[in-house]
Amino acid sequence: MVGAAEGPAVSAAQRRWLVTGAGGMLGRDLVRVLADRPDVALTAADRSGLDVTDASAVADAVNGHDVVVNAAAWTDVDGAETAEAAATLVNGDAVAHLARACTAAGALLLHVSTDYVFSGATSQPYPEDAVPAPCNAYGRGKLVGEDAVRTHAPSLGYVVRTAWLYGEHGRNFVSTVLRLAGERETLDVVDDQIGAPTWSLALARRLVGLGLSALAGPAAPGAYHATASGQTSWYGLARAVFAEAGLDPARVRPTTSEAYPRPARRAAFSVLSDARFADLGLPPMPHWRAMLTDAFAEMGPLSATTNRHSA
Repeated sequence: MVGAAEGPAVSAAQRRWLVTGAGGMLGRDLVRVLADRPDVALTAADRSGLDVTDASAVADAVNGHDVVVNAAAWTDVDGAETAEAAATLVNGDAVAHLARACTAAGALLLHVSTDYVFSGATSQPYPEDAVPAPCNAYGRGKLVGEDAVRTHAPSLGYVVRTAWLYGEHGRNFVSTVLRLAGERETLDVVDDQIGAPTWSLALARRLVGLGLSALAGPAAPGAYHATASGQTSWYGLARAVFAEAGLDPARVRPTTSEAYPRPARRAAFSVLSDARFADLGLPPMPHWRAMLTDAFAEMGPLSATTNRHSA
């Protein structure tokens, strides 16, 4: 990866993009999508290349860029319950550094946020202008980040909320199910939490599309929601993962959140409405089930390994 302080040469036809958190699940997919574009000069900064909690380093890294996509984050939802200050430093305070730096540099900021800024106490998809009410410490920290974008980059900042991310890189629900499928005969998975499982590569493509639209003019700053269409439970997703891996979905059994308590409370309903993307003329993201099939086509070696261990 290219270090944040040593950006690439730029041609007259290119715009400079900086991706923070470029070593993570979403960050690596963003790098993949952007690296294929001839109109982009990419700076990919992983954790070792840029400490987003260092305001001076952030200002130096952002300078000279046209678009910054912030994929750097504290992602341990349960860990945030006992380390909320540390989580908020990355998910909140660091975003303020980025927002100030983007405003100073005249760069667009695309900041990735979460469904956990909402309580989950509803049965209808959350619109982009819904009033946040975080359901846990992680959500509170991410809301600090959202507020920082609105405060310090009001004309250049885009908050993109997503949910239930999985992908080829790093730990996530889908990879965990695949691993456990090779270790256990049956899996008990909660059936009383509803959301829209979203492939990180599909989210990366949507983020790049938003950035290009913002550069061209039609995408106004503010909050956007980017998740797969449709909805299911973790139980429904686990059964679909088994099916995609060529395993028997009947091995997955439903259970309740009460049966598997976690340090951080999870939202019972995490579905997000994406009306603002429709206003830009962009179609809805694919249905979560079709998206999972596409993801498995990309993650073939991982699913094949699970099949061998589960035979």
